[in-house]
Parts: sequence; structure tokens; C-alpha cells
Amino acid sequence: MLVDENDRELGTAEKLQAHLDGQLHRAFSVFVFDRQGRTMLQQRALHKYHSPGLWSNTCCSHQRPGEATPDAAHRRLNEEMGFDCPVEPAFEFVYKVELQPGLFEHEYDHVLIGYYDGDADPNPEEVADWKWVDPSEVAADLNARPELYSHWFGLVFGRAVEAYRAMHSA
Repeated sequence: MLVDENDRELGTAEKLQAHLDGQLHRAFSVFVFDRQGRTMLQQRALHKYHSPGLWSNTCCSHQRPGEATPDAAHRRLNEEMGFDCPVEPAFEFVYKVELQPGLFEHEYDHVLIGYYDGDADPNPEEVADWKWVDPSEVAADLNARPELYSHWFGLVFGRAVEAYRAMHSA
């Protein structure tokens, strides 16, 4: 779904074409935490057309036309990670990065926080690996080796952890 800077719908575009043209489109990112405060990371499948093999948040994708963001999050948690869990909207932000020459992420991203204590059963078409990690370890590794993580993850991870802590302490 193509949107403006205020998340108002402007039309539709095929996902790859939106990334090639750098068009602003709606997306979402889910960060799942467990009872111990660890976050679940996924390593993107090695054959993905962008950011293959990079570590990222639990799941992310694009809403379908007319699909509510929480519904899209539940759908993709099942499709990518093989489980579902409660999710809560945390915040939204807009970013634009060039992933590689001629391929852009320009997204109005809805960030959701999820809660789950269990294992994943990831779809190998989407996910190469996954792990539970303490956020302080992720932050240190992200600082030391940012090339191992997706671009958007580096932009939003700290803010997602702050949102989780604020929501969890309330």
C-alpha cells in the first residue's frame, strides 16, 4: 500500500516495484519478547532478494490492502515463525535507506511488540535461523558488527526495547 508521510493511502504497487522506485509504502515490524525480557531475532533466508542472511527482528512484512496492521502481524508471525502471540502497537516511524544500488526501503513502519514464551518453527523460505537474545547483547553486537543486521533493525532496535520496557512496566 503506497502512503504519504501521514500514512494516508495513495494507491497500490507491487512490492518489488515499490522497492525499486523507492516509493513510500506501509509496512510493519514485530519485536517479540519473552518472560525473561529476551527478544527473538530471525536470520533472513539466504535467498531473499534483499538483506539475505542478515539478522533482524522477529518478523516484518507489508499489510495487504484493507488488512489491519495487527491482523497482518498475526498472519506473518504464523507464516514466517510458525507461532502466534499477543501483539500491541508501540510506535510508527518513516525511514528510507538504499539497500543496494537501485533498491530502496522507504517505509511507513508500524512497530508492534509481542509477548511469547516458546520456540519458533520457522518457514525455511523466510527464515534461515532464529534465537532468543538479551537486548543488551544485541545492542553490543549491533554496535560492534552492524553489517550482520538489517538496515531497519539498526534504526529501530533501541526504540523498540524502550517501548517494550515502558509497556511491560505499566
